[in-house]
Amino acid sequence: MLDIATDLHRWAEEGRDFAVATVVAVGGSAPRPPGAAMAVDTDGRAIGSVSGGCVEGAVYELCRQALQDGGTVRERFGYSDEDAFAVGLTCGGVIDVLVTPVHADRPDRQVLVAALAAAADGSTAALARVADGPPELLGRALLVRPDGPPEGSLGGRPELDRTAAAETRALLEAGRTGSITVGADGSLCGQPVTLLVESSVPPPRMIVFGAVDFAAALVRVGKFLGYHVTVCDARPAFATVTRFPEADEVVVGWPHRYLESTEVDGRTVLCVLTHDAKFDVPLLARALRLPVAYVGAMGSRRTHEGRVRKLRQAGVTEPELGRLHSPIGLDLGGRTPEETALSIGAEIVATVHGGSGARLTGASSTIHHDPPGPGPVAAH
Repeated sequence: MLDIATDLHRWAEEGRDFAVATVVAVGGSAPRPPGAAMAVDTDGRAIGSVSGGCVEGAVYELCRQALQDGGTVRERFGYSDEDAFAVGLTCGGVIDVLVTPVHADRPDRQVLVAALAAAADGSTAALARVADGPPELLGRALLVRPDGPPEGSLGGRPELDRTAAAETRALLEAGRTGSITVGADGSLCGQPVTLLVESSVPPPRMIVFGAVDFAAALVRVGKFLGYHVTVCDARPAFATVTRFPEADEVVVGWPHRYLESTEVDGRTVLCVLTHDAKFDVPLLARALRLPVAYVGAMGSRRTHEGRVRKLRQAGVTEPELGRLHSPIGLDLGGRTPEETALSIGAEIVATVHGGSGARLTGASSTIHHDPPGPGPVAAH
């Protein structure tokens, strides 16, 4: 539900009652991942999506019913060969949906509203909800922040709350949304309780080095993909807010010095567009030793070969060089700044989510990949 946090928080602030349907498990070629949500208020207004259209009508009716009877339900949707008119996923996948009514008198409404507020303002927090287990626990919620005790309860069972909070905090530290299973008594055995953990974290960073025309297009692609985008260049005449109005930050400074002074993490992507050795070599020598998600550098194959020689001379090891995406981007055949930015963005998405970048037409590989690491997550 945190993927539609901004709209849901506004509904909560307005005092509306609503029901939220959240994807809690998927199988096969399901169109939306766990955490995808749709909500319906008492006036019948709907926001969000759980399937891209396949089962939206049926989920809408489940939400309306939940608002009437006040019960939390879990429903499975899949493809039916036997009845062409049956409600199902035409893609052949299976999704489990948890439908939770959020009435004004719901005991844990404040916990849910606090989670929505955190996601809406970009704070770091995780919401854990019982997605499967004893019926009396279904839908119960626990809010976990980086520091301090959890808020709410999964049913008044202290051991369960403590175990769930610890497991949830581990997912939050990785910036991941996913499922965990613990025992109803708080142990990792006994009657199982499955929790859907939705993590809300600040957007990941994209740092673009080189205030060139290609950078302006890449800033737009980065923002579209949900990144907090910084442009850095040592030349004050080029690194200006006027030239990059859509960037979150424009920094004037030597790229390698800026990289040494700023915070990065496992979700950060670094795009080096300067293709100038005096900037590139010290910058990449630093970048390739950082635990970031992606490092790419622009330039021709000849430029790349010369750059690699200089990096080896600077002490960069072969495993570190193996992390470098250069020449940057996928081979899409385009030449304009916008086409080049699209190819870079496509390579970043493929790298973050473990894709091959190959055509899907005629391929037998899976379409949807489980990401090897956390990527951008934005609240809407």
